[in-house]
Amino acid sequence: MKKVSQIRIAGFGGQGVVLIGTILGHAAVRDGNWVSGSNAYGAQARGGSARSEVVIAREPVRFPHVMKADMLIVMSQGAYDQSVSDLSRQNAVVIYDDLLIRPEDLPDAIQYPVPATDTALKTFENNQVANVIILGAAASITQIVSLEALESAVAENVSDRFKEQNLKALRTGYDMGEKILSGRE
Repeated sequence: MKKVSQIRIAGFGGQGVVLIGTILGHAAVRDGNWVSGSNAYGAQARGGSARSEVVIAREPVRFPHVMKADMLIVMSQGAYDQSVSDLSRQNAVVIYDDLLIRPEDLPDAIQYPVPATDTALKTFENNQVANVIILGAAASITQIVSLEALESAVAENVSDRFKEQNLKALRTGYDMGEKILSGRE
């Protein structure tokens, strides 16, 4: 991991963007990092824009907000269109839900399509785990946090009723990320 990583997670309300930002932050702390996080969402909770930002650092975080994202995890076209202009210029990573987003050509970024919503619907018959699937894939592709820390953070932040399904979705996404990465090599 770099000295400081700035991650933006974006989508629309109801997709669980804030939850996976929280899970990512907790996992990074479990891995021994310093973390700062913030969330923003539109006036209407469901359907409006939603964003979670996580700054992960090896030393205390000096500025708690994302200035230029090194990594963008994005789950809607509108969020993609709004967020790509805020990417860092060098080797930014974009991980997007390939069912919901048509990416543009970004010469300075590496983009990874993840079939998060499609997998959630086909494998789990529940699109509400697409957020955890894409988080698992992002962690696998970037190694920003460990799988063990993510599993602990999911167990800590998801209600008991949904815990097992979310843990399975996380592992599914993590395995998917490994396959996506090996296909690029």
